[in-house]
Amino acid sequence: MTAAPALSWRTAGLVALGGAVGAAARAALLWPGVLDDGLAIPATVAVNVVGAALLGVLVGVLGARHPALRSLLGTGVLGGFTTFSAFALQVATSAPWAAALLALATMVLGVLAAGAGLRGGRALAHRRGGADAPELAE
Repeated sequence: MTAAPALSWRTAGLVALGGAVGAAARAALLWPGVLDDGLAIPATVAVNVVGAALLGVLVGVLGARHPALRSLLGTGVLGGFTTFSAFALQVATSAPWAAALLALATMVLGVLAAGAGLRGGRALAHRRGGADAPELAE
């Protein structure tokens, strides 16, 4: 079994920078007062589903290439944009039937969105000529 490479300070910095950007974007969309209480749960579902779709596109386009860009945009920006903790709290504080519906809807829509994004990203990469030449990859 091959050991995973150690996390570099550069990668950690890219993830932190991307996370700040993604969290700020989510906060701008879901800031208290921007949405009334009736829209908080659907907005959280929407953010998580959109984030899953965008991560699928990113992985589809980049594949295993450009690890620094994947760290910045995937783990950082999209990790900061999506919100498991708000989703978990909303499930925990909902009525049992609503919690089950919310959890099921989020999982099904998220997986479908990620799959569609992955297929779309791969199609984009294929249309662009596929993989970068090795000398252009990071």
